[in-house]
Amino acid sequence: MSNTKSNPAPERERRDEREIRDEQDRENARELGAAGSQLSTAPREESAANLPAMGVIGWVRWFWRQLTSMRVALILLFLLSLGAIPGSLIPQNSVDEVKVQTFKDAHTTVTPIYEKLQFFDVYSSVWFSAIYILLFVSLIGCIVPRTGQFVGQLRSRPPGAPKRLTRLPAYTTWRTGAEPEQVREAALAMMRKRRYRAHTAGDAVAAEKGYLREAGNLIFHIALIVMLVAFAFGQLFKSEGGKLIVEGDGFSNTQTQYDDFKSGSLFDADSLAPFSFTLDKFIGTYERSGPQIGTPRTYEAHVTYTKGAYGKPQKTVIKVNEPLVVDGTKVYLNAHGYAPVVSVKDGSGKEIYRNAVPLLPIDNNVTSTGAIKVMDGYRDKNGKKTQLGFQAFFVPTFAGDGKGTMFSQFPAADMPVLALNGYYGSLGVDSGLPQNVYQLDKSKMAEFKDSKGKQLKQRLAVGDTMKLPDGAGSITFEGVEEWASFQISEQPASGWALTGAIAAIAGLAGSLFIQRRRIWVRAVRGADGVTVVEMAGLGRSESAKLPEELADLAVTLNAVAPTAPGSDTDPGSDSGSVEESPVEPAEGAEK
Repeated sequence: MSNTKSNPAPERERRDEREIRDEQDRENARELGAAGSQLSTAPREESAANLPAMGVIGWVRWFWRQLTSMRVALILLFLLSLGAIPGSLIPQNSVDEVKVQTFKDAHTTVTPIYEKLQFFDVYSSVWFSAIYILLFVSLIGCIVPRTGQFVGQLRSRPPGAPKRLTRLPAYTTWRTGAEPEQVREAALAMMRKRRYRAHTAGDAVAAEKGYLREAGNLIFHIALIVMLVAFAFGQLFKSEGGKLIVEGDGFSNTQTQYDDFKSGSLFDADSLAPFSFTLDKFIGTYERSGPQIGTPRTYEAHVTYTKGAYGKPQKTVIKVNEPLVVDGTKVYLNAHGYAPVVSVKDGSGKEIYRNAVPLLPIDNNVTSTGAIKVMDGYRDKNGKKTQLGFQAFFVPTFAGDGKGTMFSQFPAADMPVLALNGYYGSLGVDSGLPQNVYQLDKSKMAEFKDSKGKQLKQRLAVGDTMKLPDGAGSITFEGVEEWASFQISEQPASGWALTGAIAAIAGLAGSLFIQRRRIWVRAVRGADGVTVVEMAGLGRSESAKLPEELADLAVTLNAVAPTAPGSDTDPGSDSGSVEESPVEPAEGAEK
């Protein structure tokens, strides 16, 4: 086996090149001085030689610099968006606990893993909160010093011109017969007219433009903080609930009136906006022909609402995506369905129950199912108190006898039919356990039998009656009413979140499309008595527009201070055109 040694010559050459480049950078910095200072508020990268000793303070300082760097802020923002993915794809306890339980029952293998990772409570999980807080601290730690630095730049004047303007990325010169003072005065007026911040410093005019770039950058980051704060505030103080209302019924905005209600951890029930409304009627029309048959064309709830306890009643219409807004609380129209009106009589012919019973739609044509529960007032033929239950199946448009289907053919109530199965016994409502209003607990109930000993069931049109066996009474299909489901939500700080989003977009656009740059115009008398005019520009980053802008300024100034006769330098000619310097731009041009 032979031993090989690497040639140290290439490594020495690379080291020599780095040393030469570093020496050139230091020379450029000395030449440009303040003129080459940073054109942004971004912190400078420190070399390893400038880092403090890595003691406790050194590590704390290093960690803080890393946390407040733009690189880490972007990583945290990416992790935040990545963490929101399971919150969007996996059911959340804060949204629908029933869906979460259904998911757990259907996915028994991954459920323990998801529970350990807190995937069912993503937005309140430890890891999501940690990312959220770190991003918040990172943005604040980045913004505060940069804001102070930017304010200082706004209060200061543009730096004076460096000794050698030829070292700048864009440069032009010509000789003129005008006096140096006249050239500087004309250059100062021209710069101010072009909305540059300009002043005369020694033998040159210094001008700077594009501060809105840094302002946009800071606005973008401040807007992100506003959005984060608004999101957190909204999650802590929000309230949201649902309410199903049959035509003619009403709702008062108190917590006990909701069918379901969820709120943030800091929500106070006393903060609910005081208002009430009544559903006067629901109007729904549907496409009756063509490929979109059955598609809703009109879908609106006509309501009468009142602000406060003694407010004046007002009428309005709630449509899809056009909610009723009362004191910051929004009432959205969520869903619609039918509530068959039924009446029940006991064996003596006494009416013991009459009500519109909302049923749950199961398809686009509003085929609906549910349960009719008669809990009080009924006695059997022996005078014993008992309860009745009916399994209901409703179609707003019946296909007709012999059509082979019981499902609705159209969402409008053109030919409503109600199919019923009857039961008697205990509904289980006295056990104290919550019960689904659309389902019938038949564990302690017996079904009614017809004369043939089979289950009693019957289809009823409006006005039809189903007789219960052995003189147990009857149930009549009286008519159809409609119901609407509403979502009542209060999301504090949503306006701040929207303002932050708009400001973030505006700030990002400004930071991307506005270029910050400095222009210097030097006018001095040459050895032959002729005035020499030099113009140079320095941009925050390399941009093809800087030489073009400098050329335009040079042509404008040349009209006031024209090229002297016999001079071979003219900013409007090829020989005197603006050139990009072959020398590497100063540090400030790259920041």
